Amino acid sequence: MDNSGKACELCATTGGEVLWQSSLCRVIRVADPHYPGFCRVILNAHVREMTDLDAGQRRQLMDVVFAVEGVVRALFKPDKINLASFGNMVPHVHWHVIPRWQDDRHFPEPIWGAVHRDGIVGIPEVDDASLVAALALALGTVGQ
Repeated sequence: MDNSGKACELCATTGGEVLWQSSLCRVIRVADPHYPGFCRVILNAHVREMTDLDAGQRRQLMDVVFAVEGVVRALFKPDKINLASFGNMVPHVHWHVIPRWQDDRHFPEPIWGAVHRDGIVGIPEVDDASLVAALALALGTVGQ
């Protein structure tokens, strides 16, 4: 539950297609046709802020975030990666790993900004199985 008494969306659901998980967190692929490769790293426990975690948990979580970034960079070849952790709408620790291209719909603004163009072509198509395999290789037993 959050402070308003509403059920937490990330506690009640997986938050998307689970690609990898450990006892600490899970990696999901966000179903956004404009941003293939967009993933979230979601803490399994309901925690509002990174500083509510102990130092070891913070390190493990960030190891996962950085591994996901590396996999997304390798598979999708974006021009840039955006990492974001807001929690304003869903006060549950989670990180967005968003591949960006200079000709994507929102560039140079964040993906929540104004749309500047229809979108891009030529983004590598990577299926879930390939993403799962690359994450398993990159993450090994991190957070197990």
